[in-house]
Amino acid sequence: MDEYQPGTQQAPAPGGGPGGCAGPALAAPAGRGAAWHAQARTARLLAWVSLGWMAGEGALGLVAGARSGSVSLTGWAAGSAIEALASVIVIWRFTGTRALSDTAEDRARKAVAVSFFLLAPYLAAESARDLLTGHRPAASALGIAVTAASVLVMPVLGVVKQRLGARLDSRATAGEGTQNLLCAAQAAAVLAGLAATAALGWWQADPVIALGLAGLAVREGREAWRGEDCC
Repeated sequence: MDEYQPGTQQAPAPGGGPGGCAGPALAAPAGRGAAWHAQARTARLLAWVSLGWMAGEGALGLVAGARSGSVSLTGWAAGSAIEALASVIVIWRFTGTRALSDTAEDRARKAVAVSFFLLAPYLAAESARDLLTGHRPAASALGIAVTAASVLVMPVLGVVKQRLGARLDSRATAGEGTQNLLCAAQAAAVLAGLAATAALGWWQADPVIALGLAGLAVREGREAWRGEDCC
């Protein structure tokens, strides 16, 4: 058995603490070397790309939704603001030498949750009105083009960000990727409704899909508030 030598420091027991018990204060973050910083820059760059995409996607979607009277398209476009907020959070986190703050991240997460909760009542009210009044949205070539582009682009960004989030141990980055995937799923549903309206005259598809998006917004908001949106 090795003897303790004065002036030397014994290696910690496995697990990071006495007797192998890991404590929160001893859990040092894994690799923050050159590779980690390069991946952090990539995450910040992708967040900027997403922010620009969301601005264009949201603006075009709102224009198309207003022109066609499609509540599902308008609601989906308004949801771009929620994803843009997630991108802003990632940019903030990986800019300069700012230390990671659990308190700031918790507040930002709850702000995203509130945004979901604000979107849901609008979708539900407009959908119910359209179903009761028989409002028929017009066909929208612009809406079809915008949602189709989102279906193609968002899954790629989402998967890449989730992988980066795992490497960086960043819940914000992984959560942003999750929102991108959710955006693609929503876009696919709206696209199906727009296509059904244009080709078959199934106007009921639009408000029904919007109601589904309202329920999804409530669920995502609840999970975001609990901190489960990135898991």
